[in-house]
Amino acid sequence: MSEYVIESKSRKELRDVADMIRETLRLKDTLYIPIVELLDVLSEVLPSFSYEIVEDETLPCSVHAETDITTGHIQIKESVYNRACAGEGRDRMTIAHELGHFFMICIFGFKLQRNFSHEEIPPYQDPEWQAKCFAGEFMIPAKLVQNMTPHEIAKSCGVSLDAAKVQYKHIND
Repeated sequence: MSEYVIESKSRKELRDVADMIRETLRLKDTLYIPIVELLDVLSEVLPSFSYEIVEDETLPCSVHAETDITTGHIQIKESVYNRACAGEGRDRMTIAHELGHFFMICIFGFKLQRNFSHEEIPPYQDPEWQAKCFAGEFMIPAKLVQNMTPHEIAKSCGVSLDAAKVQYKHIND
């Protein structure tokens, strides 16, 4: 059960958002997104965006990074950041996931509210599902990988094989 509900967005709509951001950043035809370097670029060109690398103990064990949607500030655990710098797919996706929260809520203004009903919500209204979906669509562009195998996608896009398999399934359904 999600503590928050976000306005409904389909995978197709999130793919369109990811494609638009890629195009705006002049990364439309880029397979391997330089996600760590992108953090610095965004902090220079978007006044509402900032990030910091924090000691691992600063965030709870189960939290690898988090976005404060009221300030546009992202905190990333040092170990996650270091592994992302080393090209670790899972950690690169973690950063893309947090950028998803930032873009969808802070830039595009997707409506977010508390889930006071405590009822299960559909995935397309779950901010975590949307950020995860955005990360996959942003890091693994459907138009560029449609003829690749999951192994080729993982290697070319710098993501985990699990992430590549998920995107492969959604691209080839």
